[in-house]
Amino acid sequence: MIDTKLKGKVAIVTGANNPYGIGAGIAKALALEQVKVFLQYFRVNVDNNKKLKEPDAPGEEFYNFQRQKDTYEILTAIKQNKGQAYEYECDLSKPEAIRDLFNKAEAVFGPVNILINNAAHWEPDTFLFPKQDLINKFVEKWTSAPRTITDGSFDRLFAVNTKAVALLMTEFAKKHIEREASWGRIINISTDGAYCFPSEISYGASKLALEGYSRSAATELGQFGITVNIISPGAVQTGWITPEMESEITSSYPLKRIGKPEDIADVVVFLASEQARWVTGQKIYVGGGHAM
Repeated sequence: MIDTKLKGKVAIVTGANNPYGIGAGIAKALALEQVKVFLQYFRVNVDNNKKLKEPDAPGEEFYNFQRQKDTYEILTAIKQNKGQAYEYECDLSKPEAIRDLFNKAEAVFGPVNILINNAAHWEPDTFLFPKQDLINKFVEKWTSAPRTITDGSFDRLFAVNTKAVALLMTEFAKKHIEREASWGRIINISTDGAYCFPSEISYGASKLALEGYSRSAATELGQFGITVNIISPGAVQTGWITPEMESEITSSYPLKRIGKPEDIADVVVFLASEQARWVTGQKIYVGGGHAM
């Protein structure tokens, strides 16, 4: 049995409220290693007094429904396995929320050793003006019809996917250096479409920028014992993939299946572990061979 040496560490996991999501999978996997997990999440346009029926099958409605939940299901699962977890809702597009997030985590669990940047904003956009016959050539069948890029779509995507990640890493490094710590882990979740993502151009570009920040952080922060790595997932079933989509997606994957949150979570645990002590500045594709 491998000892990850993670017992007693403190981790922030952002974007961790969808019970079917990657953030939830990461939080539960770290908690099994006896990491104290601090869950960040943010629900957009939530009406807590509106009781909606949960959709029966995966798809866009099911996915959006799950993302409007709080972290109750994840916290319950962690605590049933005798793990330690706490939750905090805040909007990472607001810079002041990032300092508050770290202060709250420290007040609950102590200094943060591990930062998992998983939270993301997604919306499709395109360089093509809204003429459907032109757009259809590039749009993936599981993507909602994209709109022409605007300053609004750019700002919304980069605010969470890029700027917030850069500021979270900055706050993590500042606190780490101030307390003269010698062990730290930053793991950033990207997408295997970051290099080129027609019909989701700003989403892909925001994640590619995240990757650039990660490599610079690895270079600068290594002297303080902080490793910084990137996970680049393929299609993962977080509630959005219908059976029809799954059949089409898996046909192009060498391992012939879509991903599960646990597939990503297991690699996160490795990168956080003692076994990955000499791995930094790397991007690992975790997508059944979809990207190599």
